[in-house]
Amino acid sequence: MSIKELQDRFKSFAIVIMKWAEELPNSPGLRTIKNQIVRSASSSAANYRAACRGKSKADFIYKMKIVEEELDETLFWLELTVGLDEKYRNSISGMWKEGDELLRIVVSSIKTKKANK
Repeated sequence: MSIKELQDRFKSFAIVIMKWAEELPNSPGLRTIKNQIVRSASSSAANYRAACRGKSKADFIYKMKIVEEELDETLFWLELTVGLDEKYRNSISGMWKEGDELLRIVVSSIKTKKANK
């Protein structure tokens, strides 16, 4: 998969999350999730793009670790949503799968880059 294709995947993931979050009710608990998940999903996409422009291997690794944290946080918010109400399980399954796949790619990239230092 090319860098551009992966950047597009991250962007699409963020867009899907943002559109899904817009549809959630505005109750206090879900409002918190909406705000946080939009931030973490969009941050993972933006930081992946920044990592691709890393000035050095160390810079790339540093930025990819931020991507890893933001993706993991996004997955946490999806889990918390289901914890609040099981009815959301089906609607998040595709997002969860894509987020988990992206996270695996990021972790693998970090490990590979560290091994090639």
